[in-house]
Amino acid sequence: MPEGNVAPLSLKCNICGGELKNDYLTGSCVCDHCGNKWDLKEMCPEVSSYSRTIERIKRGKELLNTRSDVATLTQANLLFKSAAMECTGRTDPIAADLLRVANECQEESEKIKHYSLGTMHFEKKNYRKALSEFKKIPGFKDVDEKMKEAEAGAVIERRKHIPIAIIVGMIIPAVLSILLKEKAGLPLAAVIPIFVVLTCAVSYAVYLEGTLATVIIVLSVLAAVPLILFMILAYGMHMDTGTAAIISIGAPIVLVVAVALKPDLKQN
Repeated sequence: MPEGNVAPLSLKCNICGGELKNDYLTGSCVCDHCGNKWDLKEMCPEVSSYSRTIERIKRGKELLNTRSDVATLTQANLLFKSAAMECTGRTDPIAADLLRVANECQEESEKIKHYSLGTMHFEKKNYRKALSEFKKIPGFKDVDEKMKEAEAGAVIERRKHIPIAIIVGMIIPAVLSILLKEKAGLPLAAVIPIFVVLTCAVSYAVYLEGTLATVIIVLSVLAAVPLILFMILAYGMHMDTGTAAIISIGAPIVLVVAVALKPDLKQN
């Protein structure tokens, strides 16, 4: 890979001797002083050995300018990475310049990718996911304006999830409360405050989202069916709590195993 201190390719104008600004993608160089334009390959024939690298970068740029879907952006990014790899091991100024261009294009494609995903979520009013993408590219295009709208929308979106968080947050505390009452023998007057406090804590954790919330949701889903079945059997049908617990836990397991082992009728 070219060293970081390798100087850019420096060419002088044939008319005034001014510094030329090289554009590898158009194959030209323009004098900063007099404005005359020259063919880059005529001014520096060594550029021809990098034709394939330049074509990869140009193709990637064309993809960026035509479509902004994830597949196209990924393809463009691969072209830029490939171009950068072709400069590996070469320490001349041209390689250093092209590596810089390829890296800049990769950064641009990543920004466009985050912008495209964020905009897609934004249009679907999935503001939290939109914010997650926009925060990676502050100042890019109209991201700052969209972030303000998405932040306001995310607040409303999270408020709508409060009832769901409360319902999910009640399941695990309910299971623990039943165990405390039936197995530990705690009086109802002690169980109810414990249930309320645990429900508030678990519901708040679900509301905040994150890894802990995901774990709670999974456990709650797994516990929901046995809990409902137990309450129906033990408190609705006044069945012995021990028997109700065995049926509540065993019945779902038996059902899942039966479905898993059920032969495919279409093959018979």
